[in-house]
Amino acid sequence: MRNSDEKHVLSQVSHETGESAQVLPEITLDPPGHWVDILDMFHNGVLILDRNGIIKVYNRAARRIFGEDRETSPGRHIQEVRPGVWPEFQRIIETGQPQIGRKLSIAGATVIANRSPILIDGQAQGVISVFQDISEYETIISELKSFQRLNRELEAIFESSYDGLYITDGKANTIRVNRAYERITGLRREDLIGRNMHELVDEKVYDHSVTLEVLKKRQPVTLMQVVSGDKQVIVTGTPIFDDEGEIVLVVTNVRNITELNQLKAELENSRRIASRMAQTLLEQDSVEHAMQQMVVKSQSMMKVVRTAIKVAGTQAPVLLQGESGVGKSMLARFIHQISDRKERVFVKINCGTIPPTLMESELFGYEKGAFTGAMPGGKAGMIETAHLGTVFLDEIAELRPEMQIKLLEVIEDKTFVRVGGTRPVEVDVRIVAATNRDLLEMIHEGTFREDLYYRLNVVPISIPPLRRRREDIVPLVMKFVDSLNRRNGTAKRFDSRVIDRLMEYDYPGNVRELINIVERMMILSDGERLCAQDLPEETFSTACSFNLPSGVGTLKASVQALETQMIKAAIEKEASLAAVAQRLGVHPTTLWRKITRYGIACGIAKMK
Repeated sequence: MRNSDEKHVLSQVSHETGESAQVLPEITLDPPGHWVDILDMFHNGVLILDRNGIIKVYNRAARRIFGEDRETSPGRHIQEVRPGVWPEFQRIIETGQPQIGRKLSIAGATVIANRSPILIDGQAQGVISVFQDISEYETIISELKSFQRLNRELEAIFESSYDGLYITDGKANTIRVNRAYERITGLRREDLIGRNMHELVDEKVYDHSVTLEVLKKRQPVTLMQVVSGDKQVIVTGTPIFDDEGEIVLVVTNVRNITELNQLKAELENSRRIASRMAQTLLEQDSVEHAMQQMVVKSQSMMKVVRTAIKVAGTQAPVLLQGESGVGKSMLARFIHQISDRKERVFVKINCGTIPPTLMESELFGYEKGAFTGAMPGGKAGMIETAHLGTVFLDEIAELRPEMQIKLLEVIEDKTFVRVGGTRPVEVDVRIVAATNRDLLEMIHEGTFREDLYYRLNVVPISIPPLRRRREDIVPLVMKFVDSLNRRNGTAKRFDSRVIDRLMEYDYPGNVRELINIVERMMILSDGERLCAQDLPEETFSTACSFNLPSGVGTLKASVQALETQMIKAAIEKEASLAAVAQRLGVHPTTLWRKITRYGIACGIAKMK
């Protein structure tokens, strides 16, 4: 109650008693009984004190607010009822200054009080306090603040979502759109909020609406959507139900397919890089494995090994070509050992050692009673025993045409028929073939099938002869010497001049001949050190075939004549100047300078 209200009440009390407010003694602060009843009807608490702190009025609302009973009645001192508050009332009486909107916590209640002095004849004769309990309001305010804070948090979450969010009510009217949705679709929220999805579809903003599908099916729906005719997005609509089971909201999650495709492409690229790295590591492991099994020093042999490693990871047939003794069998076994068939059998078949009459039965087997002398239960052929493994067909050029047809059937159809049989036998084998002959020339002659050639020659690997990769000679010699020393319990070593002579020899029999030479020297030599006299005679044929022309007298002229002969001989045997330089053990620049100085033209024109 405001100050004017308080004065009005007092004037009404004075009027009821028939006394003038100016001449009322202090006792006139006591209102008549019916006024007490009227004040008890007030919702706000009313407290009236005289100047001595005696309670004159304490209405029902005041007792309710403070949880007190009827005993808090007029006539008691305020200090007895509300200890500690009298000094404040006393200050109002002394100063005549009111207290308006004072927030107080009294007896567990929070109130807002207006306290005003009661002036009689210009003198403060008491105090009237009108107060209201605001505890419930504070609870409501606290809950409202919590709701506002929660709303701000939800708003922040809604706006910070990377995915677009689109919310409609149960009638498909747009009510909320976040920033991500604007970014993804290029649409503005002010153009969407309040719009109905039916209208937006009719206007071709969307080709169709997931919200309308959700309202129709009453369950979550995911579909592809085209926005504004060009942007493709994937949308998932989810219905929100009230307690009565009615859809009140549809929340749609939106993601840009373009971004997903980009992420997918990046993932695929990462996978490709990882795959390439894994393949590189695998190839490196295979190279190290090859280095332990074979001597690989020259670049030409390193290229052969790397090709073999690549093809080993496939199921494609392989054709190994090269002179006799270059190591085709070893390379075929290496391909098998690093393939996914390494745990299966490796079957080597030398087509040149099997008699023609036995070739078919040995390769493909025979049925019971196929011919006189056949085993009673029949016999599986060598190809059949290699099922799930690798078949190495050495000297494939020696295979007869009729056997070539059956081999082609194995490669193309993975089937064959045994001798004397009628039922096809299925077989899964990896074919590695080898030859030292020119198969293309044999095709022209009609002795080798062209279709089989192209089925075998999917990945051709040509192994260079030893004279074309002289860097491998010394490592091979060292390997063979160490192996023979361990086997024989010896400690023999080669003289450096022997190594030089071995480096000059052409090895018509390639690696096989080198092994033969080293083993022969190790057996026949008497001492621990193998010297030039221990070398076989054939190794001198190349190095000692030069004759100085008659009449060459000076040492310089003799050296020039010998160099000329050696260079010409090397040019006749090699295909390139780099190979000639390598054979002679000089730098290509030095070789070319000597060719120019000596006027050597023999065989140069054929080189590039």
